[in-house]
Amino acid sequence: MKLPSSKLSLILFSTAVLFAGCATKSKRPTPDQTVLGPGGATSGSLNPEGVGTTDNTAAGLQQRLPDGVIDDGKLIHGLLQSVYFDLDQSAIKKDERQKLVDAVKYLTDNPTKKLLLEGHCDWRGTDEYNMSLGDRRAQSVKSYLVKAGVSADRLETLSKGSLEAAKNGSEDQMSKDRRVDLDVKKE
Repeated sequence: MKLPSSKLSLILFSTAVLFAGCATKSKRPTPDQTVLGPGGATSGSLNPEGVGTTDNTAAGLQQRLPDGVIDDGKLIHGLLQSVYFDLDQSAIKKDERQKLVDAVKYLTDNPTKKLLLEGHCDWRGTDEYNMSLGDRRAQSVKSYLVKAGVSADRLETLSKGSLEAAKNGSEDQMSKDRRVDLDVKKE
């Protein structure tokens, strides 16, 4: 079967265009090259003002953290688990101690890090009583960590009492308010 010359020309032309397009590979940047370098825009970029820099210290850019972990610029909340307490108690429950063992391991693995131990209470009780109970809870956690080998100068305590508690909360909510948060300080 013989093709008409116009169809043959079209096929040859299409094939030539196809191969010409495949003949040149686009040049990819190497891992040490970026479209926008640490100082802002590089030559040939579409961003002459330097907006969108890859410098991780730029305002608004933060290290990616696990779900539930919040970096507020001064503290990292949620990296270490909170320790929960029974109603009107500051003694650490046996089933909460593993969280403190994990905190000791974290501090051992990160010798420059410090913790803020924030004591919290549920909404019941007077403000003064709850501030005192929150302090006793934070001090109890600090004492446990020091006995486990953490230097006391790496631990700071703060009582928030019932300041952040859910007023008239359910029993489930109140049990979550009775805690010490172990927040990593960013100094």
